[in-house]
Amino acid sequence: MKKRKGSVILIGMVVLFFSFPLVVLYVLNNGNPILKFIANTNIPVYLEEKGIKDDELMASHYVEPKHLINKDFYHGHYMVQFKDEPEVIYYYGVLKKGMKVRQFCERDLVPATEQSIDYYDKKTPSKHLETNCVNSLDNR
Repeated sequence: MKKRKGSVILIGMVVLFFSFPLVVLYVLNNGNPILKFIANTNIPVYLEEKGIKDDELMASHYVEPKHLINKDFYHGHYMVQFKDEPEVIYYYGVLKKGMKVRQFCERDLVPATEQSIDYYDKKTPSKHLETNCVNSLDNR
């Protein structure tokens, strides 16, 4: 009986040893699935509560930023592009405390040529910018 229990533990350790790199590669390539779930469940509800309907959106989905962001927020962003303002990409995040959704002041400007993406700051006006937006690069 002891021999069988030891071999089960050994097999379990070998499986964990070989599966760990696969999990790490998955997270590096696709983002953390838990953070993706948090963003995908909270942010569409927030947009709906703000009166934004799906048919008003050109694109909306989870994105994984390549740089450090505000420590008060979960790392994943939610990208939203509106049909009536297709040249601007807005980003939303979820606060760690209270799971509240906030819009980030930084936005991307997609020019008609699409050869490069320019950056909007808080001072640059745009149609769907919220007054209580936060800087995603603060508190890093």
